[in-house]
Amino acid sequence: QLQLVESGGGLVQPGGSLRLSCAASGFTLDYYAIGWFRQAPGKEREGVSCISSSGGITNYAGSVKGRFTISRDNAKNTVYLQMNSLKPEDTAIYYCAAGRIASMVAVRYDYWGQGTQVTVSS
Repeated sequence: QLQLVESGGGLVQPGGSLRLSCAASGFTLDYYAIGWFRQAPGKEREGVSCISSSGGITNYAGSVKGRFTISRDNAKNTVYLQMNSLKPEDTAIYYCAAGRIASMVAVRYDYWGQGTQVTVSS
């Protein structure tokens, strides 16, 4: 069974950091691009960051550029999203997704995780 599982979410104060992980089971991530998306209450799902299968291409939403870093460790079958200088507006459920092409567009992805909650609040 192909599955993506996100972890690392939680409650953090503004200015704090979290590292999200996206682990795959049932398939290898080596040949897949990975995207991170988020959805806040009452808002549409938006692309946060993406990385190509080789890791050589990355992209970020303007709202997170300079604060978030996406990386992957294919040996561990895991992709990470390091989030620094977190702001209350980063509060959302964060999802990872696997697809053939690195994209910030959700429909380009074939497999999705269940999401992990990130709450930034004092």
